[in-house]
Amino acid sequence: MDTTWYEAAAGTSAFGIVAVVVGGLVIAAALVWAVRLGVRVMHSEHSGRRTSRGGEHPTLPESGPVHETHQRREPDEVPRAEETGRRLTPHELGSSGTRRSGDQSRPRWEEGSSGSFGSGSPGGR
Repeated sequence: MDTTWYEAAAGTSAFGIVAVVVGGLVIAAALVWAVRLGVRVMHSEHSGRRTSRGGEHPTLPESGPVHETHQRREPDEVPRAEETGRRLTPHELGSSGTRRSGDQSRPRWEEGSSGSFGSGSPGGR
């Protein structure tokens, strides 16, 4: 029996395994080099900005801190077609469905009101 082909196949497979291992080591070394280069570039970019603020963080306005405002809103009714004589198109409706209410006083509970539905009290009027 002729074993020449088996010996040739075994010899080339060992070369193939060595080539794959060496190729893997080259790729791993290239990745390590790329990460180190990226870290070095990142540190060089950030080192100049840390000493000066240069608009990095927002600052308070000269008038002081801004506080939130509370306001009552009421629905902005859409005019009916009978009132205008024609249908409104979408761009005529406006951007908001509410407007600022004329009465800005805080709503209070009425006397005798139960305060919520199903509370068990006799309720309002």
